Amino acid sequence: MLRSIGKTNFPKLAGRRAGKPSWRDPFGEASVPLEAVEARRLYRQVADQLRSLIDSGEYAVGSRLPTERELADQLKVSRPTVREALIALEVEGRVRIRVGSGIYVTEPADATPVPSAVIEGPFELLRAREFLESAIAEQAARVATKDDIARIDAALDAMENVEHPGEASMVHDRAFHVAIAGCLGNAVLVRVVGELFDQRLNPYFAQLAHYFENPGTWRTALDEHRAVRDAIAARRPMTAHDAMRDHLAHSQERFAQNFGAETGAGAPVARSAAAPAKPKRASNKAAKSSGGRRR
Repeated sequence: MLRSIGKTNFPKLAGRRAGKPSWRDPFGEASVPLEAVEARRLYRQVADQLRSLIDSGEYAVGSRLPTERELADQLKVSRPTVREALIALEVEGRVRIRVGSGIYVTEPADATPVPSAVIEGPFELLRAREFLESAIAEQAARVATKDDIARIDAALDAMENVEHPGEASMVHDRAFHVAIAGCLGNAVLVRVVGELFDQRLNPYFAQLAHYFENPGTWRTALDEHRAVRDAIAARRPMTAHDAMRDHLAHSQERFAQNFGAETGAGAPVARSAAAPAKPKRASNKAAKSSGGRRR
């Protein structure tokens, strides 16, 4: 069965015995030896737990997992965290997400590699970009030169000549964000913005984009990029900050849209009266406000 992992209970540290410290530091305070704790990304913990249940037979090949909402409630984590875990399992070949139907356990290929546990989740990456690039856009509106605006315009014009998200759109999208960072004249920021954008190429991000990016979301992305550009060109720092923040926050919202056996309004599809909320043990018969877009 699923264990709540929203909060981690660490063992209590032994208190200091009066008059009998194990040893004293130069300042006279007793010290307690601590063991290193490995910090694992929360979505990896969720993925590991679900994978363990699949391997143990709690979820048989071909069976349907609980909905994202149900998993989030049972695990006491956010739905984006559950989504990242499910995407990780799909990349590994352990589950198959069928939009409008549900998440089903699949038979993995013998040689299916498990992606590195150090790969950041898509939502984690987008949150980092939201914090960093909104501040960069704000400062860009204060210091951008005519040449800087020309470079931003060139990238945006190239984006507008692409009709749907894909490899070409990513090249121009990346150039747009890097051009804004370039306004500050800081090579470190240019490199960091480029490297964060390049994380879109990791398998988790690519799989998530597969479900939620389309020509409609790309057109919405163009409008949002245009709003950022216009605020920078008009030298309106806070407007530029908010436009970039909203753009990347909306990206997270789009990637958090429902898939699986839930309706577009977010309510779970009606379950059979006999369908249990908890996982069944396998039998012997293996039975923020507009469309999404690329960043």
